[in-house]
Amino acid sequence: MWRSCLRLRGRGHCLLNRSPSDPTISVSQGPGPQPQARAYAPPTERKRFYQNVSITQGEGGFEINLDHRKLKTPQAKLFTVPSEALAIAVATEWDSQQDTIKFYTMHLTTLCNTSLDNPTQRNKDQLIQAAVKFLDTDTLCYRVEEPETLVELQKNEWDPIIEWAEKRYGMEIGSSTSIMGPNIPAKTREVLISHLASYNMWALQGIEFVVAQLKSMVLTLGLIDLHLTVEQAVLLSRLEEEYQIQKWGNIEWAHDYELQELRARTAAGTLFVHLCSESTTVKHKLLQE
Repeated sequence: MWRSCLRLRGRGHCLLNRSPSDPTISVSQGPGPQPQARAYAPPTERKRFYQNVSITQGEGGFEINLDHRKLKTPQAKLFTVPSEALAIAVATEWDSQQDTIKFYTMHLTTLCNTSLDNPTQRNKDQLIQAAVKFLDTDTLCYRVEEPETLVELQKNEWDPIIEWAEKRYGMEIGSSTSIMGPNIPAKTREVLISHLASYNMWALQGIEFVVAQLKSMVLTLGLIDLHLTVEQAVLLSRLEEEYQIQKWGNIEWAHDYELQELRARTAAGTLFVHLCSESTTVKHKLLQE
């Protein structure tokens, strides 16, 4: 029964539920860099202070306007994004807020702030190295030895994804039951570094964010490459947890909340990566309630 419940068949080739109201950075108008943080932590809530949201094209990219105010980052930089599509998605996050601005639901905004302010002051090579390092602790590479039902479940659900990644990128990953994990070949790291180097700095921020949510570089590759949907990637990342829940039950509300939050953050990060690769122009778009 468990197996039939969890089988991931008919994997789609498009993103599902690309919700614009997914996780990310807080937007404030005063300075507030956090050098030790990997990304900004959004404030909680504040009363909505604007009526209309619009986007305009400036010299540095696309800007977000809240009534007649230009949006700023936590370090008081002008909030500009590289693509029209991303600007529309961010504007939608702001426009969809009700009486109270819930910053913790605005994941795209948060990712943009991190990309603009770069609070950890990392360059492109450092972002790539940080993402590749996740492969050493990739969820899909660590296997249990018992119980037999979970061993079989991991094999049936995770092996096809690893095999896909190995074939797609021409590299060896493997898996292990050792606490040390599999021995990742140096060539595999080189292939990943070369692949990630094809992305710009903004997209790399998004990729690292998604990897951190799923605890898996392999699942992130499948998601960014449209081999997996958000729902499938999240379920695969939580395979052992879902197995335990099916066996022992779950806390009535906590499980569903955690699952939806993870889906939202993962969807936002994935959407961010794709929108940061867009290159379009915009004349002027106004979003009204």
